[in-house]
Amino acid sequence: MNINSENALTDFRKAIGIEHVIIDNQVLSEYQTATFATQQTIPAVIRPGNRNEVETCLRIANQHKTPIYPISTGKNIGYGSRVPTADGCIVMELSRLNKIIEYNDKLGYVTLQPGVTQRMLYKFLQDHQGKFWMDATGGPMDHSIIGNIAERGFGHTPYGDHFAHVSGMEVVLPNGDCIHTGQGRFAGAKATPIYRWGVGPFFDGLFTQSNLGVITELTVWLMPAPAYFQSFFFSLDKYEDLAITIDVLRPLFLDGTIKSAMHIANDYKVLSSFQRYPWDKTNGQTPLPEQLLHELGKSWDFGAWSAAGALYGTRQEVALARKKIKRQLRKAPIKKLRFLDDVMLKVAEKFQKPLKYLLRLDFPEMLKVLKPVYHLTKGIPTDEIVSSLYWRKPEGAPHTINPENDRCGLMWIAPIAPTDGLYAQEIWEITQEVFSRYDYEPAISITLLTERAMDSIISITYDRDIPGEDEKAMQCHDELLKKLTNKGYFPYRLGVQSMDKLPQPEVEYLTFLRKIKETLDPNAILAVGRYNK
Repeated sequence: MNINSENALTDFRKAIGIEHVIIDNQVLSEYQTATFATQQTIPAVIRPGNRNEVETCLRIANQHKTPIYPISTGKNIGYGSRVPTADGCIVMELSRLNKIIEYNDKLGYVTLQPGVTQRMLYKFLQDHQGKFWMDATGGPMDHSIIGNIAERGFGHTPYGDHFAHVSGMEVVLPNGDCIHTGQGRFAGAKATPIYRWGVGPFFDGLFTQSNLGVITELTVWLMPAPAYFQSFFFSLDKYEDLAITIDVLRPLFLDGTIKSAMHIANDYKVLSSFQRYPWDKTNGQTPLPEQLLHELGKSWDFGAWSAAGALYGTRQEVALARKKIKRQLRKAPIKKLRFLDDVMLKVAEKFQKPLKYLLRLDFPEMLKVLKPVYHLTKGIPTDEIVSSLYWRKPEGAPHTINPENDRCGLMWIAPIAPTDGLYAQEIWEITQEVFSRYDYEPAISITLLTERAMDSIISITYDRDIPGEDEKAMQCHDELLKKLTNKGYFPYRLGVQSMDKLPQPEVEYLTFLRKIKETLDPNAILAVGRYNK
């Protein structure tokens, strides 16, 4: 630790309290650990408790030329967790800023801080009669709402595009000054939480996927609880059926029949979501043989692709949408289109053992897979999906999940493309081709995210305890990212492992971004290297 950092730590202790400046090596080791190999070291972790302390910490960092890397709760699994983008950064964790500042039960919004997690917001809304729903991601229940918004993440309901449903940011700039975006810059402006544009230039996007400021507060719009809800599921027998199915689904998004995000996962993704790698049936060999995969697919009743969506509205509205979906999907080679609501789910849970024998399927295990997806489309967060990170670990997932400490290997690549079957098929073929050379299962899910855009989440899942796997997985990641971007498929977000691996953008863009960074952060102390070379 250099003298600048030592002096900064002395000032941090005076500003926020000695107990909130952590230099314990065991704690620092955890913050330096991700689900893939990293080399960055951290001299300290600081935990300010309010916006004023965040401002003070940034001023101290500038005074001592000490780099700071802000995180919310540090649950950015697969993209770097709590590890900074550059070596020697002091991590500033904002988990103590965990207040829900305002809840409006007429207009349906909450104003909150970065320490508020999915678990906290869901419980809060349930305690307030569940009149409004949040949108949940498949990530950990204890990950930050604002942290996900800052990465422009997405979920499952009609409010699944998270950044599209926020307003009125409070941002601390790298020099310690605080600004409010939208109409929030005017004292007493009543429309701040409900009108995102404000007056004049729109700055909010500058503070997502960037190192230009620290978001300490914003307003999240909530979805009114619908009168009726029903999810639907279907599968495809063949990988090559994906393209035509996406093309058949597209009109249902464009005309508003399907208003929520819709997920299509391949058989590798589905299988890994509810069991560990079947080491006992493969004699320890990888990757999973296709024949065994197909056998397991028949046992568990999933196809090459499995799709899930949801309908919201009155019973009459849902019935009309259901009728239209059935008619449209006759044009695609789907099988077993099923609709499910709360009553049906309760019946299935009550009679799961008889259904197991009647249908000759392991119905109790099927429900374990089905329920988390069903709940996510109702805005209910879950930790169930995180257990899939233990896919290659011989012992499987423990009762208490901690994938970083348990040395689970995971990296995500998330290319985005227009909603067109040809693009989906090409992304899938590129993924298969690259993964086959590295002996990984090509687990992928495709999300029809908006009326016109789809995103693919490609998982590189492995066991970090096996010598050489970290290096091999990174080679796989780099090759796949290069092949995808060469074809025009760029990720919607980046991890620590990807920040410096994209092709160079246009020179004018880089010049513009660097001028903004140099103006706001002349000492280059905030999140060095994060989305900004």
